[in-house]
Parts: sequence; C-alpha cells; structure tokens
Amino acid sequence: MIRQKLYPAFSYFKSVFIRVKDFVRYYIYFEVFMLIIPAIDLKEGKCVRLEQGLMDKATVYSDDPGVTAKHWEAQGAELLHVVDLNGAFAGVPKNLDAIKAIRAAIKIPIEVGGGIRDIATIETLVSIGIDRIILGTAAIENPAFVGEACRKFPDRIIVGIDAKEGLVAIKGWAEVTKVQAVDLAKQMQDHGVIAIIYTDIKRDGMLSGPNIEATKALAEALTIPVIASGGVHTMKDIENLLTVRHSGVSGVITGKAIYSGSLDLKQAIAFVKMNDNRCSR
Repeated sequence: MIRQKLYPAFSYFKSVFIRVKDFVRYYIYFEVFMLIIPAIDLKEGKCVRLEQGLMDKATVYSDDPGVTAKHWEAQGAELLHVVDLNGAFAGVPKNLDAIKAIRAAIKIPIEVGGGIRDIATIETLVSIGIDRIILGTAAIENPAFVGEACRKFPDRIIVGIDAKEGLVAIKGWAEVTKVQAVDLAKQMQDHGVIAIIYTDIKRDGMLSGPNIEATKALAEALTIPVIASGGVHTMKDIENLLTVRHSGVSGVITGKAIYSGSLDLKQAIAFVKMNDNRCSR
C-alpha cells in the first residue's frame, strides 16, 4: 500500500530529474563552447557527401557508418549529426539500419534528420537511443506537427532550415519556397524547438566557407542557438565563426572538410576550446 502511494511521487521526481539532466546537457552543448559537429550523410546505407544537395553528385566516403561514427568520436566529437538523405527525398526513413549501427557504435549523443514527418517516426528514433530529432520539410508543410513534437518530446526537437539566397528549401533541397528563412526560424522558436540548424545550400559541400553574415543575422533575430552548416573548409572558417559566437552561433556542422582532410576535427575542437571566449548573449 505504501509503495503504491509513493510510486506516483517517485515517477514525478524521476521525470523532473530527467528533464533537469537533459537541460544541463543541452546547456553544456550549446552554451559552454562552440561545438564542432561532424556529419554523416547516409545514402543507401553508405556515408556520402553531396554537392549542393544533388543526389547524383554524391561522393562515397565509407561503406560502414558505425566505424565512421566511432572514428569521429575518437577524434573528440561530443555530438554527431546524421542525415538520412534517401529519407529526406522519400519522406520516410530509409536508412534505419545504418542509424542503429551508428547508435550501437558510439556513446556520444546523436541528432538525426531526414524524412521525419510524423510522431511515430520520432518515437521509433527515440526508442533506439537517438537524442535529438531534426525536422526540416515538416516545419514548413506542417508547423502544427512541430508544436506537437515539441510538446511530446521536450528538449529534443531541432529544426533544420536549408536556404538558398535567404529562401527556405525543402524535400531534400529539391524545392525552393517563397518563405524567408528568418520568418520560419522565428515561428519554430515560438513552437518550442531548442535550436535551429541553418544551411546555405549554395555553399554546402563546396568548401567555399560558411555564410557568416546570413548565419549571424539569423542568430541575432532569435533567442535560441543557431548551428551553422555548409561550406566549412579550413580552420580559418572556424576562426571566422568564433567571431560571431556572441551573436548566438553556438556550433558548426562539418562534413566534406573533415572527410577530405582540409580540416582536422581533433585540432578544430582543441582550437575552439582554447579560443572560444564563452560570450553570453
């Protein structure tokens, strides 16, 4: 009888503890220092990189996503960014086995995006141990879904905004809308997402440097963190991003640069930890 009476209270405090722990982890990720986040893009179970989001311009870097993930973890990564490219085009996950292999291979948190358009898919990903869920196309086609996801999975939902000349691109970048990236970002912030990943698709995979000004402008328009993506090439790009850290740019995703060797992930992480001034907003 006593156990039955105490169980609801125990469950409540357990849920509070989990939320507090999740908040602390979130704070460490996005506020203590700028994160350098390695990316794994999955196409037909393999690690690839695309040029400007074009599926027919894919370079295969590895046939074993789990081994690749473990390598980036060994280099000091504290968060891994995974995108199901086939899923992004199809609207449903297509590389779940590869995602499971990645989760089994590493201990660090994982964020996953690509083809996530309903609550059932989020539940599946969370059930296999995925820490953060990235919504893209759904954010513009079904904003109410984003709000529902944030309520059901608090502190887990991120929205990825891919833009071309400031306009949002969806469906694996195959369609450019008339929606301004900053307007969508503000709407998603109001729905309760914990961060925005901003990708300039003209620069993604091109090693031409990130769009610093556009990323900074977006970050200054929001109160939640912004993660830069697209175009990182060398350590100079990391240095440039650090100059806008105070604006709310709290991380950067890198893919082709660390696969091609133009950026050393371990050195980049060490550089940031030494030079990030930890400016608060």
